Amino acid sequence: MAKVNIIYWSGTGNTEAMANAILEGAKEKADAALIEVESASEDDVLSADTVFLGCPAMGDEVLEEYEFEPFMESIDSKISGKNIVLFGSYSWAEGKWMEDWEERVKNDNANLLESYICFEAPDDDKVEELKELGRKHS
Repeated sequence: MAKVNIIYWSGTGNTEAMANAILEGAKEKADAALIEVESASEDDVLSADTVFLGCPAMGDEVLEEYEFEPFMESIDSKISGKNIVLFGSYSWAEGKWMEDWEERVKNDNANLLESYICFEAPDDDKVEELKELGRKHS
């Protein structure tokens, strides 16, 4: 059975809701775990077959800078060849943070499978799409 880790940071709960929906779908096909970024380790990335990384747009369309960005910096040099799915929410941005994040992961030579953004909290339709995202990449 494939190992899937969903590592995320959420300020308002929107990205956490996304992560929970992904987990629900992933658990149907894989050994899946939900991990808040402050308790995530490098091994949580290296030991998984697929890693979902979730962070909302912050500030001037950047990753959250105190917990998620340092974690991302710590794995940048280690995710070459890793299957990665990115996700996050936004409320004022236009998606630039996700475009920049996608480019960063590609530059790390990771295998970017997909990315998914959601305006504010996921509604019922988005929750179903997120469950399918979890199933699809597990």
